[in-house]
Amino acid sequence: MKSSSANSKNIVEKMTSEPVSRLIVTLAIPTILSMMVTAIYSMADTFFVSKLGTSASGAVGVIFSLQAIVQAVGFTIGMGSGAIVSRALGAKNQEKADRYCSSAFFFILSAGILLALFGFFFKDWIIVRLGATPTILPFARSYMSWILLGIPFMASTFTLNNQLRFQGRANLAVVGLATGGILNIFLDPLFIFVFNFGISGAAIATSLSQLTSFSILLSMFLRKKTAARISPACISKSPRTYAAILKNGFPSFCRQGLASLSTIMLNVAAGAYGDAAVAGMSITGRAFHFLMAISIGIGQGFQPVCAMNYGARLGKRVKEAFFFMIKFSAAVMMTLGVFVFIFAPEIIRLFRDDDMVVLVGAAAMRFQCLTLPFHSIMHGVNMTLQSSGQAKSATFLSSLRQGIYFIPMILIFPHFWGLPGVEVTQTAADILTSLTSIPFAVAFFKKLPIIDGKA
Repeated sequence: MKSSSANSKNIVEKMTSEPVSRLIVTLAIPTILSMMVTAIYSMADTFFVSKLGTSASGAVGVIFSLQAIVQAVGFTIGMGSGAIVSRALGAKNQEKADRYCSSAFFFILSAGILLALFGFFFKDWIIVRLGATPTILPFARSYMSWILLGIPFMASTFTLNNQLRFQGRANLAVVGLATGGILNIFLDPLFIFVFNFGISGAAIATSLSQLTSFSILLSMFLRKKTAARISPACISKSPRTYAAILKNGFPSFCRQGLASLSTIMLNVAAGAYGDAAVAGMSITGRAFHFLMAISIGIGQGFQPVCAMNYGARLGKRVKEAFFFMIKFSAAVMMTLGVFVFIFAPEIIRLFRDDDMVVLVGAAAMRFQCLTLPFHSIMHGVNMTLQSSGQAKSATFLSSLRQGIYFIPMILIFPHFWGLPGVEVTQTAADILTSLTSIPFAVAFFKKLPIIDGKA
């Protein structure tokens, strides 16, 4: 069995010498699968729970906001430490890579336990503030009770996944996530309908699946299949280590934490128009979470290439990788956007055969399809800045889509345009965020020659 040091040397050599287009596609495929599997967890629950009724379907959408917060925390620690580990490997600093990898794992495991405990103590208070209507509340309470048990494993899974990805081992990451995702699809109908657990069955299936993914991903580190290792001996006692992880990962927290906040505000705004509106917007959100997984997956396939070559001071390869990623992602998302736009009503009806739910969901879905090609710029620029350690700029851009632009719009648009205002808000925020990202990309590449004079 190869040691972590030998793995590190081989991975860095590959990432800094092979054609960037081949590297990005090779890394993007398992990364996209990983992101899609993450989306499958929520989509499977949405699909099967929707058979129980509109209020039950809305409950899953409401608790999805909580799961999104957990995912945001996991990604914050995972991407914050992962980018540092990747740059350290590129600079051939194995001790630093091991220190940040180990510290991040024990950090997220502790944070996950604290989040679960908080959820148990303030369950109903949280559910109401997530946007549950009185008819949705009892379903949401049953679903959330079991989801909380899996939160430490869920959060840790996202961190381990990102650690593997930044070390160029996305193929290993997808094994753990895919196993959990497939298991969830089979357990959902078993627990919901065969064992007659109802909506609680969907949550039990999800938590068991997350535990399975967590165990498989952790085993990759324990079996030394990675470039950096996880060991209690490598845990840092310095607050600076954790501050660096949080600082570098904060763009991810803004990107996904604000996504959770925006979902909550969307549920509250849609709730004024009834449970069908909440269900329609929730299904649209889940479907686009799945589509966004592809765009983000391509960007995340690019991130380790960017980070390691930036750490190795190979500016020309960073630029080449960036422009390939933008073109590749835009082409894929445009193709998907056309398909989803045409079949939007049919997609919504797969989840809930309710005319009002379809009417609301299809309109929102078609609006959002118009911006899918622009996601390549929006995510690509943000991930470039985060991978290269430019946390402030990356954090600002991460705050735009679901925060600085979205929040005022979701408060203002429904006031003037009613339900259509709710449906169009995300589209408007996406367009503005993409346009704002372009000057940051121009500024980054103007400064890039300072690194090595090769760009």
